[in-house]
This record gives sequence, C-alpha cells and structure tokens, in this order.
Amino acid sequence: MEIFEGWPLPAAIGVLFVIVLLRAGGTYALGRGSRAGVKRLLERRGRMAPQLARAETVIERFGAPVVALSFLTVGFQTAVNLAAGVLRMPLVKYLPALVVGGAMWATLYGVLGLATVNAVIAAAQRDPVAAILSALAVVALLVLIEFATRRARSFAAAHSRADAAEPRLPEDAGQTE
Repeated sequence: MEIFEGWPLPAAIGVLFVIVLLRAGGTYALGRGSRAGVKRLLERRGRMAPQLARAETVIERFGAPVVALSFLTVGFQTAVNLAAGVLRMPLVKYLPALVVGGAMWATLYGVLGLATVNAVIAAAQRDPVAAILSALAVVALLVLIEFATRRARSFAAAHSRADAAEPRLPEDAGQTE
C-alpha cells in the first residue's frame, strides 16, 4: 500500500493497530448499542444470519480467546466483534482480547500484508500477463475449494438424514431370557 511506503515498520504497525482498534471497537459498540433492535429483527425474521449465529455460539462457549483469535480470520472477525457487542460481553474481558487480537492483526498485516501487496504490484508491473494468469489461477482454486466444500457438506447432510431415518432396534431386542 502506497500510504505506508517509506514509513518505518513500527510506525506502520502502530497506525494499523489504531485503525483496527477503532474499527473492531466500533463494531462491538454498534452491536452493544443495537442489541434491542437486533433482537427484534431476529425475532421477526425467525432466524439469524449464519455467520452471526455461529459467532454468537462460539463466543458464548469460549469468550475472549475467540475475539482475539478472530483477528487471524477473514470475514469472521467482524461477525465476532458484532456478536460480542450484541451479547454484551463484559468490557473487562473484551478490551484485553481486542488489544491482543488487534496487535496480532496489525503485526501480520504490517509485515506480511504490505509486503505481499507490494510484491504483487511489482510483479504486475514487470509482467502484467503473468499477473493476470496468476490471479485467474487463484480464483479458479478458490472456486474449486468452494465447490468441493459444498459437495462435502451436502454429502454429509444426506448421510446424516439417512442415518436419522433408519429405524434402530433397542440394544436388547431379539434376546430371549
């Protein structure tokens, strides 16, 4: 990212840390403040968005470590912070998790993310055709992974339905005394 070009790495990481604290903390505050509205909306719809439901379940079970580790994921992080707010996770637990997770995110993004972005930009400037072919290969791989994952889920769901439909005999059925 050009914005951090020429910056010392600690300064870039520091700015990223402040950004993630504001973004994730804001998402938590939004969830906390909108608890009543979210509850009404969910009651009216009869169900929750799958990511928020999964995040809520995981947070209720594991708490602060989930918030911290969510910063290492893509897409789940926002749902976890929103769910933590909606569930009114105590600030005493949330803030340390936010600081730890935010520090991990800022460090990883600052070291690996910016280096990767700069490398991709440099490669695209050297050989645009190879960069386009590489991007297409990555997209094809992601589509293949998504297809395989959906197929595996539907296969597992079909087998679990078949198992549930099978009549089962009690353990002692057929035994005579």
